[in-house]
Amino acid sequence: MKKITIAIDGFSSCGKSTMAKDLAKRIGYVYVDTGAMYRTVTLFALRNGLFDEQGKVMENALQERMGDINISFQFNAETSRPDTYLNGELVEKEIRGMEVSDRVSLVSAIPFVREAMVAQQQRMGQEKGIVMDGRDIGTTVFPDAELKVFVTASAEVRAERRYKELIDKGMEADYDEILKNVQERDYLDSHREVSPLRKADDAIELDNSHMTIPEQNEWLFRLYEQAAQDV
Repeated sequence: MKKITIAIDGFSSCGKSTMAKDLAKRIGYVYVDTGAMYRTVTLFALRNGLFDEQGKVMENALQERMGDINISFQFNAETSRPDTYLNGELVEKEIRGMEVSDRVSLVSAIPFVREAMVAQQQRMGQEKGIVMDGRDIGTTVFPDAELKVFVTASAEVRAERRYKELIDKGMEADYDEILKNVQERDYLDSHREVSPLRKADDAIELDNSHMTIPEQNEWLFRLYEQAAQDV
């Protein structure tokens, strides 16, 4: 079968990254977590004091430092999934914490940040054979993707998943704080001026609130088989 581009968009903590990673591994495609890229920029901003006392991004200062941010992915043989690196440093755990989660929507809404990340993402997908997940993959990054999926679930379900994920990683977590963060990110992601989160007209929607991971993986694999055959 010919290689295709698979774009998976959706709300935070809805399981789209798990779906995308598992599918990419199963069919031998490259997987790119675009959310991790925005989280990495946010981590850089936090580490370099680029938020003011009110918690707002110091945009001019961040823009001047964008050239100092090198984001890369390396395959982890132990987890069979890619890890995120910032300037050669493994930051997979750091970018998943609540400090980054609380600020990533602010950073990802900045036009020059999105422009830089989208350009990098498009370069990654030039040869097809890629599964990419995020907020604007099917609408902005790859509007001509052969398969587009939009994933959603209730805010409460997503907060519970995020809570369990953090606990399993040995990190501190508060369900109420996470639920508030999920709801705030939903609003910010859907209402930002540049590339807001929305379902592409030709995307297939999946509400996985009551699905197991194996069930959603099989659902996505069947879609892939059909899309690849239709090319």
